Amino acid sequence: MGEDTLGTVGEDGLVASVLARYPAAPAVVRVGPGDDAAVLDLAGPVVVSTDTLVEGQDFRFDWSTGTEVGVKTAAQNLADVAAMGARPVALLVSLAAPAHLPAGWARDLADGLADECTRAGASVVGGDVSAASEVVLTGTALGVLEGGRAPLLRSGARAGDVVALAGGTGSSAAGLALLLAGRGRTGRPEDAALDGLVTAHVAPRPPYAAGPAAAQAGASALIDTSDGLLRDAERLATSSGVVVDLDPATLAPGDALLAAARALGAADAEAAAARGLQWVLSGGEDHALLGCFPPEAVLPAPFRAVGVVRAVADGGPPGVLVGGLPWAGPTGWHHFR
Repeated sequence: MGEDTLGTVGEDGLVASVLARYPAAPAVVRVGPGDDAAVLDLAGPVVVSTDTLVEGQDFRFDWSTGTEVGVKTAAQNLADVAAMGARPVALLVSLAAPAHLPAGWARDLADGLADECTRAGASVVGGDVSAASEVVLTGTALGVLEGGRAPLLRSGARAGDVVALAGGTGSSAAGLALLLAGRGRTGRPEDAALDGLVTAHVAPRPPYAAGPAAAQAGASALIDTSDGLLRDAERLATSSGVVVDLDPATLAPGDALLAAARALGAADAEAAAARGLQWVLSGGEDHALLGCFPPEAVLPAPFRAVGVVRAVADGGPPGVLVGGLPWAGPTGWHHFR
């Protein structure tokens, strides 16, 4: 017999098999998945965000397993909640897919969703399934602001603040470059560093706890670097009416990025460093958290200082500098270009 597909197992069979893969929900979930709607028992302000992944645009079947797509779906949604200084609590996921999609892939997807939600301290509490000509996943994440804290917005940075980063940038972009060049994961010990970059692209692991930690430490602004460090730093700078000046010495590419640059044809150490820095500055989908902190604040782990916030020059626009100078290269991902 051939492998089960969504068409053979049907909607109810798929939902039942997926729900069986999710762990028991915590007490905050009064009614979990399986009813018409979930019921959550939350206190205080609720942070809500949504994100969509489309087959061929955000993931490819020849690059990613169903589990990894599940991890990526959860990560993209939950990271936005953490970027508001909130603790992720719940995730709803809608799957639209063709009838010929293997049911095993959808079950693997559920495993990835459950794994990353558990890592973030959240639960899958519901969703929907529908037929479509391609696979489309839409998640809606919910989080809570604890201790009566206000949400961390992009608009709160002030001149003199320290710019700090939790998590790394560039790994996902390097992994994508390797995949586009036909260099997938080999599993060989000598390729572990490059394989890790590919995994960072197909299944990112954001530093969720850094969001609430930033809020507790008195951060003035925070943003998820989903579209690239420079692009999202520019969004923060524009919203705050300031200049974000990044220190390139603190953002030097690590050994794995340099190895990827060499594997992709960088002629010498200088060329490898330049390509690595480009990934660090403009590569998206790492979901690191970029924050601004008053100069007297103690940076919480895992944040590290990577720059400073400056006032705009007389008559000048807000924006981003790298080492005090404008950046001439690409700044990040633009969906409709």
